[in-house]
Amino acid sequence: MQIETLKVFCDLVESRSFSRAAVRNSITQSAVSQQVKNLESRFKTQLLRRDGKTVSPTPAGRMFYERSRTILDSFEQMQLEIKSIGQDMVGSLRVATIYSVGLYELSVVVKSFLKQYPKVNLHVEYSKGARVYEDCLQGVIDLGVVTYPEPRKGIRIIPLPADQFTLICAPNHPLAKRRQIDIRQLNGENYIAFEKGLASQRALDQIFRECDIEVRTVMEFDNIETIKRGVEIGAGVSIVPLLSVQKEVQNGLLAQVGFTDKSFYRPLGVIVRTKTPVSPAARKFIELMQNPQKGS
Repeated sequence: MQIETLKVFCDLVESRSFSRAAVRNSITQSAVSQQVKNLESRFKTQLLRRDGKTVSPTPAGRMFYERSRTILDSFEQMQLEIKSIGQDMVGSLRVATIYSVGLYELSVVVKSFLKQYPKVNLHVEYSKGARVYEDCLQGVIDLGVVTYPEPRKGIRIIPLPADQFTLICAPNHPLAKRRQIDIRQLNGENYIAFEKGLASQRALDQIFRECDIEVRTVMEFDNIETIKRGVEIGAGVSIVPLLSVQKEVQNGLLAQVGFTDKSFYRPLGVIVRTKTPVSPAARKFIELMQNPQKGS
């Protein structure tokens, strides 16, 4: 039995079509049918059910598909690793992320990666969170970087160091004189929020409920940059990722205040397709995200 036969069978199960499996492997439909017959003869059991123009695996076929998929993924990973031994890292890497992560967490990683692996064609694009998941599932991108990663069928999550949240206010705000406050002191404050429905705001709303806090939401925006501008003019306070305000704090445009009772974090994660092996270039990129200091 050859590795090509396993690939033909997996493509047939995934596409549910003899014609599509044939096109994927540059062979005829009759050749696909013959390979399936040979497999069923070898194992003396039916592996596929035919229903008109579509096919589906039997229980035995499902087991054979899952084991074959594992073998194919391992074989492809081995090929990538062998090609990378003793050579400069080459190829392409497509990464998608949401805007705030791309501006702050990812910017340092991208610079380090390009410096270490200049022959890799790196493409980074900014998308809405839902689009990142969709593009990952469809194989449009190699890696997705998201906040509050959600388990989904066909996707594997690789955890990253979480963002720490911090309170920001205008330098002349009464809270600006404090290094730390109890988060409950935000009760009744004018507050600039993320738009309803965004993962960060849902998490912050949960924190407010747990701490019995009611803020007066005066503005809502869909991105951190606009939130910071609203805070700068004194419209209200806000809670944002710490990394996103370092420049403004250093320049005296914003004041940063920590929390005394506990720290609050925004989880981050890389998403990859479970059916696609992670390339050597993608693995190096993930390693840099997990430990940004390593590339500095």
